[in-house]
This record gives sequence, structure tokens and C-alpha cells, in this order.
Amino acid sequence: MSTSRHLVPLAALASGLVFGVGLSLSGMLDPVRVRGFLDVTGAWDPSLMFVLGGAVVVSAIGYQIARRLARPAFDSAFHIPTGKRIDRKLVLGSILFGVGWGLGGFCPGPAVASLSLGLAPVALFVATMLLGMLAHARLFPDPASPTPPRPG
Repeated sequence: MSTSRHLVPLAALASGLVFGVGLSLSGMLDPVRVRGFLDVTGAWDPSLMFVLGGAVVVSAIGYQIARRLARPAFDSAFHIPTGKRIDRKLVLGSILFGVGWGLGGFCPGPAVASLSLGLAPVALFVATMLLGMLAHARLFPDPASPTPPRPG
């Protein structure tokens, strides 16, 4: 096993820790604050716009760097989405994601990071989110994904 292969888990851990700390510092782990941001007709809390703006800036810089590199450090190629079609599946998924975010006050990243708080409602949210992901994968398999071998 090459030396860079040993670094993959460490790089993933470091990325996850930086992401989690950033979510915590920004207030994204507080569902009340997130719902306040989404409540544009009531007591709107615009503070999370700075978080979203910062994420866009970091992402834009990352894409510019990626365009100049031959390949990432720990993979043979960059896996950048190429789809540009806006179809029914995308629109319905976006609506479902938005409704879930509004009702729960979490999106997947902050929900997983919030597990560190040890709160039962967060664990319930993450469990039902995972069940929804599994149900979707079973009901609507992605034809582009490789099918794992079945035992037997």
C-alpha cells in the first residue's frame, strides 16, 4: 500500500473536522437559527447568508484550483458533476430537500455534525434521513452506479 493511501483516512478526518467546526461556529447546528433564516416573511435572521456566501467563495476557489490540476491528491480524477438538465426528478428532489430542511432545521452535513451534541431529536432526524436515503436507493436505483455483486 502506498504512503498516499495511508493519508486518505487522515485527509478525510481533517476535512470532516474542519467542516464540523465551521458548521458549529457558524450556527448551522442550531435548527432554530436555520429556521429563522428560512422565515423570510417573519422574524428573518439573515446571518446565515454570510455562511452561504463564504461557502460559495471557498467552492469557487476550489473549482479554479481543480481546473489547473491534472488530478486530485488521493484519486485518479476529479469527480465534478457534468449534468446540466433541470428535470422533474431534480425539481421534486429539491422541493423535498427544502421542505425537510425547513421542517427539521437541518440539512445532511449539519445533522451528522449535530450528532456530537448527543440529543435524541437529532439522532431521530439522522436515522430517518438515512432510512429515506436507503428507501430512495432501493426504489430508484441509479443506472450509472455500478451494481454491487450479490452474495450466493
